[in-house]
Amino acid sequence: MAPDQKTSTPQKIPTAKPSILAPAGNRASFFAALAAGADAVYCGLKQFSARMTAENFTPEELARLVAMAHDRGTAVYVAMNALVKPDELDQAGSLAATLAGYVRPDAVIIQDLAFVELLRRAGFGGQIHLSTLAAVTFASGLKTAAALPGVSRVVLPRELTIDEIRQMAAACPSGLDLEIFIHGALCYGVSGRCYWSSYLGGKSGLRGQCVQPCRRMYSQGNKSGRFFSCLDLSLDVLVKPLLGIPEIAAWKIEGRKKGPHYVYYTVTAYKILRDEGTDPVMKKNALQYLEQALGRPPTHYYFLPQRRFSPTSQGEETASGCFIGNVMAGGQNSHVSPRFDLLGGDLLRIGYEDRPGHYIYKVGRSVPRHGRLHLKIPPAKMPAKGTPVFLIDRMEPSLSQRIREMENGFGQQPEPSSRPVKSKPFAPFRKKAVMSPRELDVYRFWPRSRRPRTDIGLWLSEENLRQAAGKKDLASCWLWLPPVIWQEDADKIQGWVDQALRGRARRFVVNAPWQLSLFKHPEPLEIWVGPFCNLTNPLSLAMVAGMGCAGAIVSPELAGADFFLLGNRSPLPLGIVVAGAWPLCLARTAPADLEEAKPFLSPRKEPARIVNNGGCFWIYPDWLLDIQKQRDRLEKNGYSLFVRLVEPLPEGLSVKKRPGDWNWETGLT
Repeated sequence: MAPDQKTSTPQKIPTAKPSILAPAGNRASFFAALAAGADAVYCGLKQFSARMTAENFTPEELARLVAMAHDRGTAVYVAMNALVKPDELDQAGSLAATLAGYVRPDAVIIQDLAFVELLRRAGFGGQIHLSTLAAVTFASGLKTAAALPGVSRVVLPRELTIDEIRQMAAACPSGLDLEIFIHGALCYGVSGRCYWSSYLGGKSGLRGQCVQPCRRMYSQGNKSGRFFSCLDLSLDVLVKPLLGIPEIAAWKIEGRKKGPHYVYYTVTAYKILRDEGTDPVMKKNALQYLEQALGRPPTHYYFLPQRRFSPTSQGEETASGCFIGNVMAGGQNSHVSPRFDLLGGDLLRIGYEDRPGHYIYKVGRSVPRHGRLHLKIPPAKMPAKGTPVFLIDRMEPSLSQRIREMENGFGQQPEPSSRPVKSKPFAPFRKKAVMSPRELDVYRFWPRSRRPRTDIGLWLSEENLRQAAGKKDLASCWLWLPPVIWQEDADKIQGWVDQALRGRARRFVVNAPWQLSLFKHPEPLEIWVGPFCNLTNPLSLAMVAGMGCAGAIVSPELAGADFFLLGNRSPLPLGIVVAGAWPLCLARTAPADLEEAKPFLSPRKEPARIVNNGGCFWIYPDWLLDIQKQRDRLEKNGYSLFVRLVEPLPEGLSVKKRPGDWNWETGLT
């Protein structure tokens, strides 16, 4: 149904309007964002983007698009939000120089702290935005983020409630603003804390290569389903409270892998909700636009603290695209009765992407709602009765015409005034002397027994502090902070840090650089950055060294060759996780249909389990990370702290014996 036609004077908003930030994974989607009147467009190059499976852009192409966007008053942000491996700094530096001197976007979105320095060296004059992958999840951490040179914005996690967002905004330092996701696909794992794709095959989500194992079928006992496959976030009419938070500078729409139809409709809808959302008719129009945007079923997720919704639902179809119905009848009589009108040229996917035999079908002519679309498919490809059908892309004639006009304008765009440039190669990093080799066992709870001549580490918790009260060895214990601190838990964890400091604790491991904000003690402390900080190159290590860290436990995702290269170039003493239980991912919610602490199986019958570790649900495979056989080689290559993560097993479960070398041999892509 077409939205009601009405024009009205935009409503006055009590604060400055947040910009509508549109995604673009290809030129057609970029033009659709411009046609819809987006205030800014974000996109990626063909390297160092966290959406490498999108089409993305060359520097030459993007330089012309930036000029076109600027002519229309639209800003362009470039996502360089992937991790940089130890041997990629020269390549990343050249790309930063190309952005600064040739493409000239308004902002660059980053995850890896190395890009702060790379962009500075390149003379980049735009803004630097910290991606949601950087996991700035609590208010006091914003001060640490704002201290990084050039950083002027933080993209908040999707999991925050409106109350937490307000608290983050209230603590936002001068010169820093916030960006919030309002629409688009949800990941089950917390951004920056998901290793599922990498752990099962070396395709790292932190490098834009995720193969989405969370979207697959899993089973537990007699139950099976897509337990981790999320609905789409859609704040729709709930965006109204965000208008009263001036620190929120941008509303972000996820979707760099989506087509121009999605981009145009979502941008149009949220512009209406921002500018005319108090008008009932216009609000209805906006909701109708969102219904036509070809997304999954929507959820408000955690936005309303009094009505938190799970992002997963076994009662809804969560494959990419908009579910339109199931195949009816069978064989030559196969047809679909769509839930809404189909247009000639619409693209359908028959079946799931991760199932064999799925088929892309182009609609020949329009089909009305509840009409009949006969499927003219080769007999060998004919789907079974009941197969789900999804609308994955469409292009209305009017939008197609506008995109063609912009494509013609793109072809007439003059060559940029300068050419891509290369930065100078990095000089070798000055290696800092390593400390004497040490073994560190990290426990979830205070251990009853421990290995001799081994340092003890403890995850910071109220129970562990109570157990440690009065013990002489608290001063030598390594206290580990959680990988994610949600704003609702921040005061509690700040209290635990203060209590530990009063108890003479002096060694800490932070698992996000922003957790340094929790330490205000005047006495010297030994603070290391932990493995969940995802440090993968010498320049990011130099950045955390400049923030006052004494050492770093590097990302366990890397390949063996990467570990050796990094160890020989590090400006800090290095640690590495050589054994123990490493999670596939961390999430804020558990699927309602799975039981905790009981095994569930992947499509390949790989067991895993969900454990509530306070604040987050950790998903563990039932085999352990184990590269202890490489210890001597690692020590010769500069590593001095060897970490074992000791996790209790639920009663009745055991771990399987299988290779636990992760990406050591296979490599990381």
